[in-house]
Amino acid sequence: MSERNTVLRSVHDLGLAAWFGGSLMGAVGLNGAARSEGRTTDETSRIASAGWAKWTPVNAVAIGAHLIGGAGLLAANAARVQTQQGVAASTLAKTVLTGAALAATAYSRVLGKKLELATSDDPDDLERAVNHPVGLDKARSHLALMQWTIPALTGAIVVLNALHGEQQRPLQQKIGMLQRATSQVPMPHFTPYC
Repeated sequence: MSERNTVLRSVHDLGLAAWFGGSLMGAVGLNGAARSEGRTTDETSRIASAGWAKWTPVNAVAIGAHLIGGAGLLAANAARVQTQQGVAASTLAKTVLTGAALAATAYSRVLGKKLELATSDDPDDLERAVNHPVGLDKARSHLALMQWTIPALTGAIVVLNALHGEQQRPLQQKIGMLQRATSQVPMPHFTPYC
């Protein structure tokens, strides 16, 4: 009933795996190590910022791969999204979560850049930090929340990915398409005589 989309699915899933795994490892490992090794708040921020700055290009590629794979899979499964009961709703939920995860990731990078500039030894960076739109204390407190928001959102996308895999089973497709078809058929209305 469905075609194979191994390359698209692999690009999609590997990108999501790196996005989820990288954000979780960063929250637990990198930020935890920075707290252990930093003697001051600025030093802790400098260590964490250096690690996150190295991860950012890899994360960007991972996110791009996930989005490209997702767009390809959506195009390949467009008919199923339209005809199988439940697939459009789970696709919409996954799209909303992906948008939220993208926004959280971008916001975290803005906050991280503030810390990176504010804790730099370069006077030019320090001047740029002063002109940055986010205050240092706000950046630190928001990053403390965002470090867990991104893995939570991307983890939820992983769960919806599993649901999509289950929905693609042949029997589930038949049941879903039958449910969609019967929900579209108008039922006759009988008026009882009293």
